[in-house]
Amino acid sequence: MAKTTTSQTNQVNVSELKGRRIGRVLTKLGKVTREQVHEALSVQRARKEKGDTALLGDLLQEMGVVTADDVLAAVAGQAGMRMVNIEIDEIPAEAIEALPVETANTYQIIPLAFNEATRQISIAMKSPDNFRAVDDLRLLMGFKVEAVVAPASQIDSVLQKHFSEQKSSMADMMAELEGSDDLAVLEGRGDSIDLEVLATAAEDNKVVRLLNMVLLQAIKDKASDIHFEPFEEEFKMRYRIDGVLYEMIPPPQHLALPIVSRIKVMANLDIAERRLPQDGRIELVVNNLPIDLRISVLPTMFGESVVMRVLDRSNVQLSLNKIGLRDDELEEMEGLIRKPNGIVVITGPTGSGKTTTLYAALTELNQPDTKILTAEDPVEYDIDGMIQCQVNLDQDLTFGRLLRSFLRQDPDIILVGEIRDLETAQIAIQASLTGHLVFSTLHTNDAPSSVLRLVALGVEKSPKTA
Repeated sequence: MAKTTTSQTNQVNVSELKGRRIGRVLTKLGKVTREQVHEALSVQRARKEKGDTALLGDLLQEMGVVTADDVLAAVAGQAGMRMVNIEIDEIPAEAIEALPVETANTYQIIPLAFNEATRQISIAMKSPDNFRAVDDLRLLMGFKVEAVVAPASQIDSVLQKHFSEQKSSMADMMAELEGSDDLAVLEGRGDSIDLEVLATAAEDNKVVRLLNMVLLQAIKDKASDIHFEPFEEEFKMRYRIDGVLYEMIPPPQHLALPIVSRIKVMANLDIAERRLPQDGRIELVVNNLPIDLRISVLPTMFGESVVMRVLDRSNVQLSLNKIGLRDDELEEMEGLIRKPNGIVVITGPTGSGKTTTLYAALTELNQPDTKILTAEDPVEYDIDGMIQCQVNLDQDLTFGRLLRSFLRQDPDIILVGEIRDLETAQIAIQASLTGHLVFSTLHTNDAPSSVLRLVALGVEKSPKTA
């Protein structure tokens, strides 16, 4: 355990501070008097009347009665966390090695202790608001996490000394994997690995760190997809950036199964199932930005191929005026989506922006007086105010079945992720003729082809088109 010295919150039971107002916490810590809190509250009220909002902690700092670290200790106490002062040179080597450089810098956290047997890690962070760092460490790294708060200057010093970006690279990581004796036992065994051995290998700290590095690097480079591809002689790894695939340093071939199994664990998929395709999802928050990873696992001749679609919800422009429409097209589109009923079909090849256009249209229409229901496979972006449903073919929850249920839910607008069969097409068209506005997509190369596609599915032709 790294050597830490007691701070303000250590002198009082944090359970007595949790959930209390900041003024009360500072008073219990002995940093201010009640009179000073009341004085600051009076100043706060006076400023609020003038339209100037100020936090109580900031006002107490302006008065010179507390320091920034005092306020941080109080905020930590409010969250039920301890605040500590770190002895920089006392952090054990096993703790430093357990936390990847990219993770430490991305989440602005440092390790204080690590128990490899129990995978228990103690971390210090700059703010108790960084709770997603704890959640993502549990998901990405499989750690049991205990968190405390420390002054930002101390954490920055540790990051600079032990977690400089130059101290780690993908090549170093691959070399470390090649030299791992624990993982070398998998070499030459192909698919003939016991499930227990495979589960242990998937939890190996080096495999976990590799995948963590790959994910964070992909997000940093704004990759749209990450490919893990098994071949007869190698296991390739590629990123798709701006529509082009770039090959990365390949992991050792014998780590294909542990890497795929680790991804399955993170996505709550079945690691024992290697014969059927599987789909899953991983939700992360990186640099305070929401990231969704859509996982697709496909059995091939030489193992399972995995594609991770990176959906950066903060980066997508869910607004009609930001998706590249010309002024005349924008005006026409806004007129179409504001009609009281009918069906709007977005067409185009894969990757052309059909789903983004649909979401942009629905975002424009997403108002408190409008009920919007969506049937999607999968749900790509979570949007507040819309009721979004996931198609589940294993449970026979198809687009058609969802649509029939939607019509009994009193919707104003319905989104069908994709018209794939006659049943879905018929119900969508019927809904559009009975007072609902329906949005959907078709896999055709252009708009005129969508009519032929619907007819090919079996939709009845009107006399005008017959």
